[in-house]
Amino acid sequence: MPASYAGTSSLHLLLSMSSPTPTLESPLAEPIWIVPLHEHPWYDHVRLKRVFIADGTRHQVVLVDARKLLDCANRDNTDYVLKPVNEWHTGKVRGIREFLDPANPRIPQMPYVTVSTRRAPGLMGWFGLEHEGVVAFRNGQHRARYLADAGARWFPVEVHEREVALLREVCGAADDARTAIRQTMDRAP
Repeated sequence: MPASYAGTSSLHLLLSMSSPTPTLESPLAEPIWIVPLHEHPWYDHVRLKRVFIADGTRHQVVLVDARKLLDCANRDNTDYVLKPVNEWHTGKVRGIREFLDPANPRIPQMPYVTVSTRRAPGLMGWFGLEHEGVVAFRNGQHRARYLADAGARWFPVEVHEREVALLREVCGAADDARTAIRQTMDRAP
């Protein structure tokens, strides 16, 4: 990866190819998202790939604000809301750190979520006039919490196409984050 990507404040979409010259035996690989980490002493970025890569999967990638996403996830009442990273046992932290390490040849999948709304607490919510977003993780809650703790301001998640607009509304990354994404062609070593 070019050194110019390290330490940038935006996500970069890199398309990698499985060989220097694509052939029938080595088709184009799926897109890879590079997520900068601003408060992480072990490495300065992670790589993520899509969960659903086949055509017609009806899932889309949405860039989310890390803190907004976790605020919405903390409202999930399914009893599977993780504690903050600083309360995880040492082995769990080490395991997720090693799993996300960009030196690892296996590229982890981005978190996969679902989103809904519910009445907000208080009088306006009771009257049905105010709602709040609720995010439930289908996969990747540890990844999302670790990324936010490591200083990722935003990162990509995958969601079903019918929930894209709502996810953008309640957790979407700021416009400057979305416009800062650069798409480049990069070839695998």
